[in-house]
Amino acid sequence: MLSTMQDVPLTVTRILTHGMTIHGKSQVTTWTGEPEPHRRSFAEIGRRATQLANALRDELGVDGDQRVATLMWNNAEHVEAYLAIPSMGAVLHTLNLRLPAEQLVWIVGHADDKVVLVNGSLLPLLVPLLPHLPSIEHVVVSGPGDRSALAGIAPRVHEYEELLAGRPTTYDWPELDERRAAAMCYTSGTTGDPKGVVYSHRSIYLHSMQVNMSESMGLTDKDTTLVVVPQFHVNAWGLPHSTFMTGVNMLMPDRFLQPAPLADMIEQEKPTHAAAVPTIWQGLLAEVTAKPRDLTSMARVTIGGAACPPSLMEAYDKLGVRLCHAWGMTETSPLGTMANPPAGLTDEEEWPYRITQGRFPAGVEARLVGPGGEHLPWDGESAGELEVRGPWIAGAYYGGAGGEDLRPEDKFSEDGWLKTGDVGVISDDGFLTLTDRAKDVIKSGGEWISSVELENAIMAHPDVAEAAVVAVPDEKWGERPLATVVLKEGATADHAALRTFLAQSIAKWQLPERWTVIEAVPKTSVGKFDKKVIRKQYANGELDVTQL
Repeated sequence: MLSTMQDVPLTVTRILTHGMTIHGKSQVTTWTGEPEPHRRSFAEIGRRATQLANALRDELGVDGDQRVATLMWNNAEHVEAYLAIPSMGAVLHTLNLRLPAEQLVWIVGHADDKVVLVNGSLLPLLVPLLPHLPSIEHVVVSGPGDRSALAGIAPRVHEYEELLAGRPTTYDWPELDERRAAAMCYTSGTTGDPKGVVYSHRSIYLHSMQVNMSESMGLTDKDTTLVVVPQFHVNAWGLPHSTFMTGVNMLMPDRFLQPAPLADMIEQEKPTHAAAVPTIWQGLLAEVTAKPRDLTSMARVTIGGAACPPSLMEAYDKLGVRLCHAWGMTETSPLGTMANPPAGLTDEEEWPYRITQGRFPAGVEARLVGPGGEHLPWDGESAGELEVRGPWIAGAYYGGAGGEDLRPEDKFSEDGWLKTGDVGVISDDGFLTLTDRAKDVIKSGGEWISSVELENAIMAHPDVAEAAVVAVPDEKWGERPLATVVLKEGATADHAALRTFLAQSIAKWQLPERWTVIEAVPKTSVGKFDKKVIRKQYANGELDVTQL
């Protein structure tokens, strides 16, 4: 038998209309670099999103599921695009502004974007690409920036505020199938061409509900979240949608992502929560150590995108800021786990849980698969590749206009589970601990060495700012670890001292023999360690390596 419940689609439109009415007084604050930031209520954001939808339909001809791209920082206008474009039935396509030019050209062409919304400060990035983007018919420019380079370009150019001015603040929103595409994001393409992940209205709605649950970020309308994680990266971890669902105030840093302005905006605006990758918090820690600011309002921080060194957690604990590990991917929307310890534990008892990647929510099923395809037990010891499935997890990659969706064997199992490429263990109560990326595990003499474990141990040394460990060829053992270290200013530790320090917590056979000091660890477009660059530098003899 069927239920007697109403069949109401779960759509971004419902998030928009709910947020602008029920939570109309909540605010989106955009940092401007001036003493007073720019503030808009959710009600105003909703009205402007409605005007944007009218402009896209009536002036720019977006009347179906065309792709509308954004090349924008985190700001109020980007939030308006997040809400308007999917609600009118089109597809939001966030462009990663840190990708190489050739990848951006490929991605725009593959997605067949028709319109691009761009911040004026990013025109120097977009304009040289436009001759290579034949699908783009309209460019909409928002905010300050030099427009002179736009003269004579092929697409029609529009000013964002002029486009919205005078448009109706009501819209006959279509009743959409919740499984229709709402947004898309491409992976960074570290191997081969970038891969498109297409999120449905249903997946975004369910993911937003999970983000708001107490076992995840647990934010309410009493909170203000500092959204540092870019809106071009995996839906800004779901925050623009989940905050509009529950009335959480948003503090958007726009282009001011350096440690000093971040410290200033935290002290002035007093957010209670923030979200970003570890490198952001390492930079902020150095900034407030050199020039103290009051961070005490920011009681909770969601940290993901890469493993957080336990030493960084300890440093922020002393500042009264609690870092909470999360794990996810572009393919998982991204929420996969959150490291909230079980209730009723002392601080000491919580620590082993906090340094895991976290526990799986009800919407994410997980399994570990061994090298022979066998399923491994959740015993906290058996290590295998993590596979996941669930209502906000990709089952394929976008095949391009008119093409079939792609399900490569190295990314999806025969029964449809996503192969994450992460290696780890799971405890019997569902807490995930990642030991490495499958491609980064160091295979030495028939044994595995975790690069992440070595990095965390090295970064616990007080003289170390950052450390990345990669596998390099070795005649005797096949592979051995190379430790690349960024020292803090004025540090005196040498390679031998670091290796001696490491020996206190790492088995002797795992200790790196090869060490080098570098100015900075190479980063990907979303702030993760880019280890392929280090491996290439080593192979080309570009690193000054000491062998102990």
